[in-house]
Amino acid sequence: MGNYVLTCCSTADMPYEYFRKRNIPFLCFHYVLDGKEYLDDLGQTISLSEFYGRIAAGSMPTTSQVNIAQYLELFESILDEGKDILHISFSSGLSGSYNTATIAREQIISMYPERKIFIVDSLGASSGYGLLTDMAADMRDDGKTIEEVYEWLEENKLYLHHWFFSTDLTHYKRGGRISAASAVVGGMLNICPLMNMSFDGKLIPRKKIRGKKQVISELVNMMEAHAQDGIDYTGKCFISNSACYEDARKVADLIEGKFLSLNGKVMINSVGAVVGAHTGPGTVALFFFGDKRVD
Repeated sequence: MGNYVLTCCSTADMPYEYFRKRNIPFLCFHYVLDGKEYLDDLGQTISLSEFYGRIAAGSMPTTSQVNIAQYLELFESILDEGKDILHISFSSGLSGSYNTATIAREQIISMYPERKIFIVDSLGASSGYGLLTDMAADMRDDGKTIEEVYEWLEENKLYLHHWFFSTDLTHYKRGGRISAASAVVGGMLNICPLMNMSFDGKLIPRKKIRGKKQVISELVNMMEAHAQDGIDYTGKCFISNSACYEDARKVADLIEGKFLSLNGKVMINSVGAVVGAHTGPGTVALFFFGDKRVD
């Protein structure tokens, strides 16, 4: 392992134990639930089942990004140990955290002229952001230098696909991801929009599909159409879900039955509190490496 530390934010939506075991310090976003502010600490303070239960009961959480003081504190602690930093940030298309991390780097780097700080805009979210971080951790553990990992991330991040659907459009309407009219019509007609992440890290509705069974099938079709080598895909595949594990499991079973050369089983994670505050319950998101995202 090189003389550098790989870091990210809680919005990578990987389990707390994953980050601990892989030696990846993460910075917590913040959210306010029922008038009280919490750190997005991956379910350590409030379990995700309680979080989504309170949303189902009518709570409307709000979120805020990692602040500059948090970045400076983490960066300084690592630099004081004589190590370099490779920080992977939540998508700049969804948050200002990449910009904040860059400002923190500019403020502190002059104090440590012998050290290196690389900041990567993941252009990803949830466990897609997590999959990119996981790949960086694998390369780090294989002995790649900080420069080699940074260059690989910049060259390959747009090959990481994010495809997802939701059976509850309330929070997408609230966040402006879909129009109020589309949410109403979608609810009446049982339409589940299929969405993905664009090349600039924004969430874009792509198709309107009627019924959960059909949208699950189309989600798998998108992986077959876009994955590297099609059904012969040999990479990793992650899924995240917001309080709808059974739907995520159905997607994973279909993928494992079709893509027989996967690198391990499909990893199913929970959508964390910050991302979940914007999706609400009922979202399933699929992540894999494929052709380049161009729009």
